[in-house]
Amino acid sequence: MHLEMNLLKILAVLFLPGAWGQSSSSAPGVVVEAKNMTLPAGSRAVLPCHSPRMVWTRDRLKDRQRVVHWDLVRSSPEYSSERVLDMSPGAHQRLYNGFNKGRVSIPDSAFSDGNFSLVISNVVTSDKGVYTCNLHHHYCQIHESIQIQLNVTKSARKEKRYWVGDKKVFVVLLGSSVVLPCVNRRPLWRDGLQEDQQQVAHWDFQPPGVRPDKADRLVDLYASGERRDYGPLFAQRKMSVEEDAFTFGDFSLSIADLRPVDKGLYSCHLHHHYCGLQERRIFRLTVGPPLPPQPTTTPRTFLNDELEPKVEEVSQNEERSRVVNVFLPEQRGYFVQHLGYFLAIFLLLAVIVVAVIMLTRRRKKRELEYEHGRSVRVNVSSGDEIALDCAELKTCNQECLNSDYKNNLLKEKDMTKDCNREFDGKMWK
Repeated sequence: MHLEMNLLKILAVLFLPGAWGQSSSSAPGVVVEAKNMTLPAGSRAVLPCHSPRMVWTRDRLKDRQRVVHWDLVRSSPEYSSERVLDMSPGAHQRLYNGFNKGRVSIPDSAFSDGNFSLVISNVVTSDKGVYTCNLHHHYCQIHESIQIQLNVTKSARKEKRYWVGDKKVFVVLLGSSVVLPCVNRRPLWRDGLQEDQQQVAHWDFQPPGVRPDKADRLVDLYASGERRDYGPLFAQRKMSVEEDAFTFGDFSLSIADLRPVDKGLYSCHLHHHYCGLQERRIFRLTVGPPLPPQPTTTPRTFLNDELEPKVEEVSQNEERSRVVNVFLPEQRGYFVQHLGYFLAIFLLLAVIVVAVIMLTRRRKKRELEYEHGRSVRVNVSSGDEIALDCAELKTCNQECLNSDYKNNLLKEKDMTKDCNREFDGKMWK
């Protein structure tokens, strides 16, 4: 929590010039929020400042806002826990175990002097365990606790007190009495404080170029109902804070009809001395140029093929005389827009057609290449067979001439015819 507060304070120093000067001057408190706000002139600004801890509940010491209770955790069986007693300013202390009646108690003046120590008489073995003293302030949202470990021994020589980690250890003799200390004397836990006099909220304004210690006080608010306004801005209702601020914890500052002179640094200070609360929220307000006047009606333009007029009534009060305004779209822009649509569609179709043609040509080319390669392979195989047959024919002719050269021409013709017949038969095969 402290780390977050310090981080917010550093951011306020970096982004809001002058915040460091205020934090180091007479304005105490931790910066919990820092914002830059830019609003147009003439508008209404609301600087938020909320804190539920500043809600006044009119504590009359009977509302049980402050509570003390002692709890016990035993290591056996199985780390069981139980409530020993509790007490509030508006009620008597209450014991949760009948066995402890008259044996375990805390002082009746606990909420007067801040002594919440637990007194145990006639210590028994079952009293052994870890005791926790819990202090709760529901209104201030503060919770504090302290732990003490109690051990029981049967030997007086073993009695001692020492620390183990973050808790104190008491070793006491069986049958003796012991006081487990729990003392908190902060004014928060004691009587005698007037809560309505301890809660204060105020707003400060630091114009540009003004030192932090010279900032103007705008308003002071007290939980008792007292209110102090400074300057004419609140009297003129230009600035305001809700009358029931302490009822809901809302101390937001409203600024009506912003002007350039309202530019500056605004800070909300919340002080709750009763709960120890010190907070600040810083806002840097910048007033920009006013918003341009907005037209009462917004014309519509129809982009359909048919020109549709728009009929608008200027005045609703005058039923007899009515003015009809007809808004026609600009013809040139209308034509160019539709022409663009058509050209885009045409280009898309052209790209699709070209792609289809290219794919078809590529496919046909591949088919032609495949057929040509196939025919070449067939021709090569047939050429081999023809060459072979011619070689056989030549050999046959030579053999016939060598063997029958000396014979007559009739026999030679007959052999030639026989060779030719054999050649023709092989060709047909």
